[in-house]
Amino acid sequence: MCRSIKTLRPPYADEVTAADIDAAALQYVRKVVGMRQPAAHNKEAFEAAVEAVSAATRDLLRDIVVRGAVKASNSGV
Repeated sequence: MCRSIKTLRPPYADEVTAADIDAAALQYVRKVVGMRQPAAHNKEAFEAAVEAVSAATRDLLRDIVVRGAVKASNSGV
Protein backbone atom coordinates (compact mmCIF):
# COMPACT_ATOMS: atom_id res chain seq x y z
CA MET A 1 0.00 0.00 0.00
CA CYS A 2 1.01 3.60 -0.38
CA ARG A 3 3.47 4.48 2.36
CA SER A 4 2.55 8.17 2.36
CA ILE A 5 -0.95 7.49 3.66
CA LYS A 6 -0.86 7.99 7.41
CA THR A 7 -3.01 6.14 9.93
CA LEU A 8 -6.01 8.29 10.82
CA ARG A 9 -7.46 6.42 13.79
CA PRO A 10 -6.71 6.64 17.49
CA PRO A 11 -4.21 6.26 19.06
CA TYR A 12 -2.16 7.16 15.97
CA ALA A 13 -4.04 10.39 15.31
CA ASP A 14 -5.73 12.46 18.00
CA GLU A 15 -7.58 14.79 15.66
CA VAL A 16 -8.40 14.05 12.05
CA THR A 17 -9.45 16.85 9.72
CA ALA A 18 -11.38 16.69 6.49
CA ALA A 19 -8.14 17.71 4.75
CA ASP A 20 -6.36 14.67 6.26
CA ILE A 21 -9.07 12.36 4.94
CA ASP A 22 -9.09 13.97 1.49
CA ALA A 23 -5.28 13.74 1.24
CA ALA A 24 -5.35 10.05 2.13
CA ALA A 25 -8.13 9.43 -0.41
CA LEU A 26 -6.17 11.24 -3.12
CA GLN A 27 -3.04 9.19 -2.39
CA TYR A 28 -5.06 5.97 -2.49
CA VAL A 29 -6.67 6.77 -5.84
CA ARG A 30 -3.31 7.84 -7.29
CA LYS A 31 -1.81 4.54 -6.21
CA VAL A 32 -4.66 2.45 -7.58
CA VAL A 33 -4.64 4.07 -11.03
CA GLY A 34 -0.89 4.54 -11.20
CA MET A 35 -0.95 8.21 -12.08
CA ARG A 36 -0.36 11.45 -10.23
CA GLN A 37 -2.79 13.52 -12.29
CA PRO A 38 -5.45 12.18 -14.65
CA ALA A 39 -5.72 13.19 -18.28
CA ALA A 40 -8.57 15.58 -19.04
CA HIS A 41 -10.82 12.75 -20.26
CA ASN A 42 -10.33 10.88 -16.94
CA LYS A 43 -10.55 13.85 -14.57
CA GLU A 44 -14.24 13.41 -13.70
CA ALA A 45 -13.85 9.71 -12.86
CA PHE A 46 -10.67 10.41 -10.88
CA GLU A 47 -12.31 13.16 -8.80
CA ALA A 48 -15.44 11.06 -8.23
CA ALA A 49 -13.25 8.22 -6.94
CA VAL A 50 -11.42 10.54 -4.55
CA GLU A 51 -14.75 11.81 -3.19
CA ALA A 52 -16.12 8.26 -2.80
CA VAL A 53 -13.00 7.12 -0.94
CA SER A 54 -13.16 10.23 1.28
CA ALA A 55 -16.81 9.52 2.13
CA ALA A 56 -16.09 5.85 2.88
CA THR A 57 -13.15 6.87 5.08
CA ARG A 58 -15.28 9.36 7.04
CA ASP A 59 -17.90 6.65 7.58
CA LEU A 60 -15.27 4.13 8.67
CA LEU A 61 -13.58 6.50 11.12
CA ARG A 62 -16.96 7.49 12.56
CA ASP A 63 -18.08 3.89 13.09
CA ILE A 64 -14.89 1.98 13.96
CA VAL A 65 -14.40 0.85 17.55
CA VAL A 66 -10.82 0.57 18.77
CA ARG A 67 -10.33 -1.77 21.71
CA GLY A 68 -9.23 -0.02 24.87
CA ALA A 69 -9.75 3.46 23.44
CA VAL A 70 -12.55 5.91 23.96
CA LYS A 71 -14.29 6.68 20.66
CA ALA A 72 -12.85 10.00 19.46
CA SER A 73 -15.06 12.73 18.13
CA ASN A 74 -13.52 13.82 14.88
CA SER A 75 -14.78 17.40 14.88
CA GLY A 76 -13.18 18.27 11.56
CA VAL A 77 -14.81 15.36 9.76
